[in-house]
Amino acid sequence: MPDLPLISGPEFPIGLYWPPPPEFTTLARYQEIAAAGFTFLITGNYLGDGTIIGSALQQADAVGLKVLVFEDTQLLNLTRWFTLGDDRSAPMSISMSDGAELIRRVEAAYGPHPSLAGYNLFDEPDYNKFDTVGRAFQLVRQNAPARLPYCNLLPDLGRAPGDYPNYLERFCQVVQPSLLSFDRYPMTSASGSFDVDYFTNWVDFREVGLRHNLPTWTYIQAVGTNWYRVPTTAEMLFLINVSLAYGCKGIQYFTYWQPDPARGEDFQPALMDLNGNQTARYQGARTINTTWLRQVGRELKPLVSERVMHFEEPADPARITEFSPDAFVSTVAGDPVILGQFTSGAPGRWLLVVNRSFSAASTTSLWFGPAVSSVTLFDPGSQTYRPVRDPSTVTVMLPAGGAALYRLQ
Repeated sequence: MPDLPLISGPEFPIGLYWPPPPEFTTLARYQEIAAAGFTFLITGNYLGDGTIIGSALQQADAVGLKVLVFEDTQLLNLTRWFTLGDDRSAPMSISMSDGAELIRRVEAAYGPHPSLAGYNLFDEPDYNKFDTVGRAFQLVRQNAPARLPYCNLLPDLGRAPGDYPNYLERFCQVVQPSLLSFDRYPMTSASGSFDVDYFTNWVDFREVGLRHNLPTWTYIQAVGTNWYRVPTTAEMLFLINVSLAYGCKGIQYFTYWQPDPARGEDFQPALMDLNGNQTARYQGARTINTTWLRQVGRELKPLVSERVMHFEEPADPARITEFSPDAFVSTVAGDPVILGQFTSGAPGRWLLVVNRSFSAASTTSLWFGPAVSSVTLFDPGSQTYRPVRDPSTVTVMLPAGGAALYRLQ
């Protein structure tokens, strides 16, 4: 696979959806995005006019952000409003040559901007859209090979039992994507509640990503609606760290700006409210992104997820793997945690220990197995690994939603 923006290179992609609306598409607002540790954004929030999208790209150019263009008229014609293909008997269809021309038009309009990373070609397609989305991916690769073709997938909500893995597999076979992305927002309406099937969604997503050697991305909940609550900083951190434990290679926040009330769903203030005021979620995301996610993401991005285990899982989500000892971790005791084990292909492992609680601190002890003679703890402040006092055991004390990364050699 050729090097592509966001998925290539050492930087961990930290993105946002629903950026500032047209009247707030200013240099100062994009500096505010960059200051919060974001590396890219996906257009939306009424940035649908070519001139306005160009203005957003101009601001991103100035502050070093990357952009995935979404809801440009040409892109909507390519995948949403029409069927793409050369079967002229299909209703509401455009030919592949016409589709190629649409890609050339968006390249002519936006290609000169160094911030342009790629094109968001569809959001949450089901089986009936896979052929069109796959052909659109093909046209981007042929006519704009330096761009990332992107598509976010449905979560496993309301599907027939066992269908979701097939859905993911079929998408990979038909579309041949460069990455896999999904959204699911498990902090449900009641305070403290949690949709534990979120873990099962990650089990399926991780397995398909590994099978096809594709990086997996996700959206994390940063807004409340009439379906789910406004998350705390600890809850956002928890969703990020759970995703990292399951091998996630890119985090996206839904949403950055509060969606307009006219859209329905009773959206609450997100990282920013409707008037452009920072909320507690902006402050929390900035801290998470700049002091933890950026640094630990760089460590984990080149590694391969080997095992994900739940210790003392308090719920009963389907298909998770309970902790079992191996040559690297022999025993665990204490509060519930999720263990993500990673390999680089060389001797040794990396172990991400995630607090299973998003509301309380945890204390958990780990004893290491015969394959381990040296244990170091990643310090995000210095971006170095520091030896632990006793390489045979550690006691991990984590804040709500927190995590720690160890290197085992």
